[in-house]
Amino acid sequence: MSHDPYLALRQPEFRYYLAMRFCITLAVQIESVVVGWQIYQITKDPLSLGLIGLVEAIPAMTVTLYAGHLVDISNRRSIIFITYIGLFLSAIALTFSTFDSYQNFIREVGIAQTVPIYAALFITGLSRGFLAPANFAFMSQIVRKEEMSSAVNWNSSNWQIATIGGPALAGLLYAFFGIQVTYLIQTVLVLLAIIFCLLIASKPVLPKSDRLPVLQSLKEGIKFVFANQLIISAITLDLFAVLFGGAVALLPIFAAEYLHVGAEGLGFLRSAPAIGSVLMMFLLTYRPIKKRAGRILLWSVAGFGLCMIAFALSTYFWLSMFILALSGAFDSVSVIIRSTLLQTLTPENMKGRVSAVNSIFIGSSNEIGAFESGVAASLMKVIPSVIFGGCMTLLVVSITAWKAKKLRRLDFYP
Repeated sequence: MSHDPYLALRQPEFRYYLAMRFCITLAVQIESVVVGWQIYQITKDPLSLGLIGLVEAIPAMTVTLYAGHLVDISNRRSIIFITYIGLFLSAIALTFSTFDSYQNFIREVGIAQTVPIYAALFITGLSRGFLAPANFAFMSQIVRKEEMSSAVNWNSSNWQIATIGGPALAGLLYAFFGIQVTYLIQTVLVLLAIIFCLLIASKPVLPKSDRLPVLQSLKEGIKFVFANQLIISAITLDLFAVLFGGAVALLPIFAAEYLHVGAEGLGFLRSAPAIGSVLMMFLLTYRPIKKRAGRILLWSVAGFGLCMIAFALSTYFWLSMFILALSGAFDSVSVIIRSTLLQTLTPENMKGRVSAVNSIFIGSSNEIGAFESGVAASLMKVIPSVIFGGCMTLLVVSITAWKAKKLRRLDFYP
């Protein structure tokens, strides 16, 4: 059969799904850039930037496993809708945090200026803990099995395009219109995501007779992941690469103190990895990975680690942009291979729980990695901490290549 890259796009509900995810991803990306800049301007402290990730990771990791169980027995569209309401409330709270009258009230009460911001981010983390497994499982109800490969590529590309546009848009909006307008636009984007969500019909729920008690259900999902060497090795590899190799949390410092490009430059730096990712994903949409997928995965994660080391040593803005774009291209290969493994190897009635475990490994590792970056930068200084992280990523790749023989030999179409 000839490969049809547009197969999934012919489904109207999949197009609504892509629009919904595009708006919410754009909103979340805008929030992450502006919040990082806002907190750094208030504190001038790298550890405060790391705390952004920790405040989001704690609630997300706390609820994700239960969220996976809930996704497998509940209406997945309803869960997505409720999480979007949480993100909407968080966006409103962040908007209020910028008003002078609100800031004066906070000072009069004696609360630190960053506390309400962290509280809003806690709500964001709680919502995203439910959103990740719900999104993953909901897509498999919208597209047919033969459309899954096309859907994974378009979904990943759609996410990366929003990841490009979000930071760049945030930097430009902040520079020309200020922080209040930027947060208001984020709020509108969340509302649009809610509308697109409601345009998708509700899907069938798992029959009550097939349901397990909560603890047994969670245990079954965890056991499935850890019993499958391909899945556990792929997500473990990404976990440590993101945990040690990411420098995203420290980009406000690089933008302000090393590259001297301000909030606008920060937005473009945050967009650079996604630019590389989306270019690579469009290439993979037309030329999907078939042979030597495991080896390609290992080399791509190693390339990501090398890019982090090179970025730490760069003192030129455009060179830094290029290196970050290259890191995004390597990362996108890893994302495609891991997503394809999860979608194809996971039974339909376990996708919520398996996605929840994946979310703890990958999703929350972004936030924990941000905290690790902040702590490491406080202890070693910024540049040595990023070099250290890149070296740790290379070490993790070497150990995984040595231990995980099935992953090393993986072919999608032998």
